[in-house]
Amino acid sequence: MDTDRPHVPPFLKLVGVGAALLAVVIFALSSTTYVNPGHVGIIIHRTGGGVDATPYGPGIHLRNPLTTGIQEYPTYMQTLILTKSAGEGSERNDEINVNSVEGQPLSLDVSMSFELDPQKVPLLYTTFRMDVQSIEHTYVKQSIRQALQEIVGNEAIAVIIGPKKAEVTVRVQTLIAQRLIQYGIIVKQFTINELRAPPAVIEAINQKNVMQQQSLTAENELQKNKFQAQGDSIKGAGRAKAILAEAEAQAKANILLAQSITATLVSYEMAKRWDGKMPQVTGGAMPMIQMPKP
Repeated sequence: MDTDRPHVPPFLKLVGVGAALLAVVIFALSSTTYVNPGHVGIIIHRTGGGVDATPYGPGIHLRNPLTTGIQEYPTYMQTLILTKSAGEGSERNDEINVNSVEGQPLSLDVSMSFELDPQKVPLLYTTFRMDVQSIEHTYVKQSIRQALQEIVGNEAIAVIIGPKKAEVTVRVQTLIAQRLIQYGIIVKQFTINELRAPPAVIEAINQKNVMQQQSLTAENELQKNKFQAQGDSIKGAGRAKAILAEAEAQAKANILLAQSITATLVSYEMAKRWDGKMPQVTGGAMPMIQMPKP
């Protein structure tokens, strides 16, 4: 029997076994990673600083916790709101400021819905080394501002606020999408929610619109009167033509009637209407009725 070996109490043995098991469990747990639904996991190599070209999809994955780290990025649709209003999308003032073609300052509240291409998320991380929210309020915001300046900066305020707002919005969205797609940011929708210009400019635009409306009303009234006069002229010409035609027809009828009346026809008509009685006269002479010779 070895009396030199120190005696270890059973309790301490149990503690040691438990600690060893705990270490195994902790290592096993740290050797697996769980990627949430709607996300991908970027595999970061701590020894070299690089990332794997293919990210982890949602679910449980094995990894070496000593040499690798995981950075999750959301791939579901998100909406970036850039507005002056605090609390709507951001606590700070995130409005976009640009200049119109007249050099007038404009402030815009905009929103953009987008998704991340899962296959390009490693490139996105390698390029910016930031989370999605930080990328949104730096590079993405700057891309939006630049696109707005290039499109809005070549248009007059009046047409941006009025007839060309929808067209300008589509053009800006197309330009932003072209610049962000290389990093896997897929633009789904872009909206100009509000556009603010200096009050004096808005007042001038309103007055111009009122004058244009009044001019259009006067022009429509003039055109209406012109059409009315043309209609009356056409009607008058039609009536004159009808009267002339009627007179010509009557004249022709009179000519034909005059040509058809002869002395024989008159005597014949008188004879048909005579009732055989002699005319009553007040004198003593016998009236003579001369019948026309045949």
